[in-house]
Amino acid sequence: MKEYRIQSIKISDIDMDKCYFNPGCAMTTHNPENEKKIHAILNEYFGPVKMHNRCCRHNPNLPNGSTIINNCAGCDRRFRSLYEGIKTISLWEILDSIENLPLPNYLGVKVSIQDSCSYRPKPQVHTAVRSLLKKMGIEIKEAKCHGTSSICCGDNFYPNLSIKKVNELQKVRAQQMPCDDVVVYCVSCVKSMTIGGKCAHHLMDLVLNQPTFAGETRLDVYHNGLLEYINKSVQF
Repeated sequence: MKEYRIQSIKISDIDMDKCYFNPGCAMTTHNPENEKKIHAILNEYFGPVKMHNRCCRHNPNLPNGSTIINNCAGCDRRFRSLYEGIKTISLWEILDSIENLPLPNYLGVKVSIQDSCSYRPKPQVHTAVRSLLKKMGIEIKEAKCHGTSSICCGDNFYPNLSIKKVNELQKVRAQQMPCDDVVVYCVSCVKSMTIGGKCAHHLMDLVLNQPTFAGETRLDVYHNGLLEYINKSVQF
């Protein structure tokens, strides 16, 4: 059975007058300083990119032919599938494409990777993530299920399952990681790997040479905070 694959927009086809960076609700509520730092990097090394903080669950209100650079896999999926005239590409593809982008060197630290669910049909994202890690001197020990065959970290089952059951699923997925250090590129995956007893490293933090903090790991409190931001972002 042929795997379902989705292509990103070609970087050369991006109209820089209609190029936007959307960090996603989770990152904006989790660590708003990161979005400012990454936005500055994009403007310095990639080109003039505008900020866009409107939640993907609302019409982006952008001109036809706009490209949204996404940090969040869920944002990438919704923006490209729900709104006509909007194209998407992951932040990781953009950063990996930048020649001589200054990156820290982690001197051979070994990690596993939890690939985000909604990026499952985008192997080009998996390639870019691993390329960035290798550029930073990081060795990768893959989990059995990764890339296009990755398994949800567990968080997507909330609130359809009880918090206790979701926590059990998060622990199961975390324990499938060969290394104690696990690179993620989704805030919910940070929570899940932490709950599962692993040391999560968000790729954005690695690029910025800073530690990852788990923040709120109570699922109901975390998701209520996201919902509050989502409802508020319609005003942006």
